[in-house]
Amino acid sequence: MATLLSAQCAVCLRKPGSQIRLRRAAAGISARYHSSGKASSADYVHQSVVPSMHYQKSLPRLPIPKLEDTIRRYLAAQKPLLDDGQFATTEKIAQDFQNGVGKQLHEELVAQDKTNKHTSYISGPWFDMYLSARDSVVLNFNPFMSFNPDPKEEYNEQLVRSANVVCSAVRFMKTLRAGLLEPEVFHLNPAKSDTDSFKNFIRWVPSSLSWYGAYMVNAYPLDMSQYFRLFNSTRIPKRGRDELLTDETARHLLVMRKGNMYVFDAVDKDGNLVKPAEIHSHLKYILSDSTPAPSFPLGVLTSENRDVWAGLREKLVAAGNAEALGIVDSALFCLCLDDESMRDRIHISHNMLHGDGCNRWYDKSFSIIIAKDGQAAINFEHAWGDGVAVLRFQNELFKDTTEKPLVHPGSSPAAVDSSSAVRRLQFHLDRELENGIKKAKENFDSAVSKLTIDAVQFKKGGKEQLKNSKLSPDAVAQLSFQMAFLRQYGQTVATYESCSTAAFKHGRTETIRPATVHTKRCSHAFVREPGKHSVEELRAMLNKCSKYHSQLTKEAAMGQGFDRHLFALRYLANSKGQALPSLYTDPAYAAINHNILSTSTLTSPAVSFGGFAPVVPNGFGVGYGVHDNWIGCNVSSYPARNVHEFLQCVHKSLEDIFSVLEGKPLS
Repeated sequence: MATLLSAQCAVCLRKPGSQIRLRRAAAGISARYHSSGKASSADYVHQSVVPSMHYQKSLPRLPIPKLEDTIRRYLAAQKPLLDDGQFATTEKIAQDFQNGVGKQLHEELVAQDKTNKHTSYISGPWFDMYLSARDSVVLNFNPFMSFNPDPKEEYNEQLVRSANVVCSAVRFMKTLRAGLLEPEVFHLNPAKSDTDSFKNFIRWVPSSLSWYGAYMVNAYPLDMSQYFRLFNSTRIPKRGRDELLTDETARHLLVMRKGNMYVFDAVDKDGNLVKPAEIHSHLKYILSDSTPAPSFPLGVLTSENRDVWAGLREKLVAAGNAEALGIVDSALFCLCLDDESMRDRIHISHNMLHGDGCNRWYDKSFSIIIAKDGQAAINFEHAWGDGVAVLRFQNELFKDTTEKPLVHPGSSPAAVDSSSAVRRLQFHLDRELENGIKKAKENFDSAVSKLTIDAVQFKKGGKEQLKNSKLSPDAVAQLSFQMAFLRQYGQTVATYESCSTAAFKHGRTETIRPATVHTKRCSHAFVREPGKHSVEELRAMLNKCSKYHSQLTKEAAMGQGFDRHLFALRYLANSKGQALPSLYTDPAYAAINHNILSTSTLTSPAVSFGGFAPVVPNGFGVGYGVHDNWIGCNVSSYPARNVHEFLQCVHKSLEDIFSVLEGKPLS
């Protein structure tokens, strides 16, 4: 199951001689004003002349690949994972599927897609997959992305940073809902398309044609259909399948501290930002509140198995807590104020990925966590979107808080009665609910105690040197993971890299399969036979790996992978009540979807690093970033794997690769 930071993946668009990686993709809004009062430019993070949703109507549709291409790509991905006998069996099963039941399912899927032109063939099934999953969202789904510190050190003080984050988040929300947020566009030739003159021209092109206007100048608008779930949204637990709730009328913020839950209005009755000095005052009041941590913190219930949590939520409602739960669900977002300072990156990773379970509401579309020392991160629920909107929000939030802060270290909080403006939510709990909370905390502690996280920074080279060597930086990072796993465990295993398909209407993600026959051959040469091959031969293998990985990346970004297509065909067979075709009962299909190496990449001016848990018990969760002159990895594992040793092997692999690039033979 794909539970990755798909916001962190790269969409790859190509023009002759270059590969450009797109680190952000976008999501959706309604171009209407929610403010009845007169708004000024200070109410917005910016004011785009091109309406936010201008390109949405004319976005191209996500293509359904040809079945024969999907089977060919599937078999190519299986080849390095199987021996000759296993591959021959899987090949026959796949070809029978292509010529038989798969052909019928494919034709039905194409016909179904033609009658649903408002969306993509993967959108409905993908929502269903996430919302029907019964595992806890903690570790299994919610990832985190940590903010870089504010470059002005004094602005990292917890209260100041929290107040600025809330103010900028509301400004972003207002910009979004007013249709004034700059549309998300990937510019291949920004000198032509990312200009005032082009924007002033394209704004007058009808939205039914606007995408084509952008395409003519090598600009690619991205899908913005997920943004409306950013604010006032929560995943509601239900038996069998959860629901997403969004209530754009609510004006209050949810703040958590010591497991207590507080609310106050961050938006006034006219739809404008409450005065920053008042927000400052309210947050100061919460941070100085002496109320002890509750014996039975409600937030930990959101970490439970979804059916268990659904049952307990029904009991909460029956016990008279419906109004309080509704306030939590409809809040703009959740701000978690932690009383602990962060020791290092590993501590940050654990705290922002899961924390202690008590001071979180994991079901909110996103939570901003701010530690006592001002370290900040976003933890987000994955069902509503792929994180594409979250990364855009995080980038804009960081820019706005650092360049245009509304609260300063010397600012005085407003002289208002925060004790009446801030409400601490109270919940009525009976013995059964208390036991449910106690059990949820035990389950949470047991789960997170098994997780180990470690990080490494390779400082002997990065993107610049790799590009000068005409190698894809992402391909080299992925190759280092293949070499590391081979060195540590002697195997090539199923590997997943997330890739956004936001270039298409209601695109979600596609999978890049980085374990290939080329990486397997190259890894064996570097790890098993270092003295057998000349520098020129090793360099040729690196080139082959890079070229093939770039091809896979381009195909995935263009909707031409195989994973989503096969997933949709399986979903269709299930929905019709058909017996599962033999392709899906083949052990090789189960194995390639048991992703031992689950990987996702991220570089952004706002984000320090991100992370997520492994998607299988015997896997690694690999968050990584290739920077100009260094490469960073933030990796998680459960007891079945040794993450510390794996990172040592990754470092060794990168040393070997860069040595070869410098013309040095392997010893």
